[in-house]
Amino acid sequence: MTKQTTINDDSNNNNNTTTTPPHVVLVPLMAQGQTIPMLDMARLLANRGVHVTFITTPVNASRIKPIIARVHESNLPMNFIELPFPCAEAGLPLGCENFDLVPSRELFPNFFDAIRLLAHPLEQRLRDLVPRPTCMINDMWNPWTANVARSLNIRRLVYHGPSCVFIYCSYVFRLHKIFDTVTDEFEEITVPGLTDDGDDVGQSFKVSKAHLSAWLNSPGLKLRDEVLLAEETADGVVINTFDDVEPMFVEAYKKVAGKDVWTVGPLCLYDKDDDLSARIVRGNKAVVDPEKLFRWLDSMEENSVLYVSFGTLTRIKVGEILEIGSGLEASGIPFLWVIKDVEKSPVVEGWLEGFEKRMSLRSFVIKGWAPQAAILSHKSVGGFFSHCGWNSTSEAVSNGVPMITWPQFADQFLNERLVVEFLRIAIAIGVKKPIFYYGENEIPVKRDDVERAVRSLMGDGEEAEERRIRAREIKEKAIKAMDAGGSSYENITMLVEYIKLESCKGTQGATS
Repeated sequence: MTKQTTINDDSNNNNNTTTTPPHVVLVPLMAQGQTIPMLDMARLLANRGVHVTFITTPVNASRIKPIIARVHESNLPMNFIELPFPCAEAGLPLGCENFDLVPSRELFPNFFDAIRLLAHPLEQRLRDLVPRPTCMINDMWNPWTANVARSLNIRRLVYHGPSCVFIYCSYVFRLHKIFDTVTDEFEEITVPGLTDDGDDVGQSFKVSKAHLSAWLNSPGLKLRDEVLLAEETADGVVINTFDDVEPMFVEAYKKVAGKDVWTVGPLCLYDKDDDLSARIVRGNKAVVDPEKLFRWLDSMEENSVLYVSFGTLTRIKVGEILEIGSGLEASGIPFLWVIKDVEKSPVVEGWLEGFEKRMSLRSFVIKGWAPQAAILSHKSVGGFFSHCGWNSTSEAVSNGVPMITWPQFADQFLNERLVVEFLRIAIAIGVKKPIFYYGENEIPVKRDDVERAVRSLMGDGEEAEERRIRAREIKEKAIKAMDAGGSSYENITMLVEYIKLESCKGTQGATS
């Protein structure tokens, strides 16, 4: 029999009540970039009085153990359910329960197969919950949850972790079958349905098939139609964005979605008032001594440090690491560089030994997980060299940090265009093709590219200062959106009311 472990209990439940409390189940994709913001949303909803059940697995639960402990201490109405992850059944190594633990791209389909196998144990576990669930919010990459929600007869909302620009373009290009006749994957096509904002951006925002579709159409991943169908049959959509950061895309998507759309971000600002120790453990345990790290940051001048990190899923090749390092060294700019465990090798380790000695006065290298949100909020950080994933982009925007962009796949090329051309708070490194288009030994970014971009972003010129001013202005808009009376705050209020409304409907149905 499959063992299922529940962390926390339903001590807040009152068996004497005559109505069913609002109870939402959150089902994230088992990947850090999806889990962290959904966990922020779970705590946010719980703070608004909604009973929340958060689905996880043993390995993933261990990564968020400090947050689980804080939930216990705060008596939030949250329940964490661990479901055993079927690694062996799906042909995965034992313990391979998160996307960043998948050893090779060839095993990505196996990982999604394993996630689908969670459907039956999830349904069985939810049937036993008290109070009973009244609504489900599933990550877009978990389309199989549609059948679970249908079986339980509860409403289901889709959570979108990527940007609205990516969600809208994916939807409208499929709707109009725009790419069906495209022969050149890199031909740039104007996105339909956008309104002008006074700067003709709506008329000039263009995307290519390679930039929009490469991830969904990559070999072995047959998820595209499942994901889109699950969204079409959902009762509403929740997006981790805010109206002022991509207004024309939010407006256009609401017009074509045909259902309620709640923009509730940036969710990374949920814990902006927490102490530093709480933000450091957000998402995983850092490999670096936090005291040592922040002592170094405290020693640097304000806005002088470039933070370099490319997310949990992107894997920078050995040759690229050497080019990045050489460019950082030549730039003369202080930097904090994160190199993931999967990127380490004897060659990299040997090279880093000499590199760190030469750069000891103006560098800090982290080998493994880093507390990114806490780092970006530090006053000494003045720039971010990023893969342009939406979580990283949102964290940069929320902290007023200008960016250098090196997109790799998924929504990242569209995010780059948003921050470079529309928001004008970033510099593109110049990469034109997704990672899948490059050979094993091809190096798309050279040391000269890195040096040029770093000097331009972190420099004292008029253009750099104007970029910093725009970044600070957008930061204020992000904070305002999440504060009482802001657009995202009000959307969260409406989302809570929707969940409560469905709770009442469910109660009436159960008692009639």
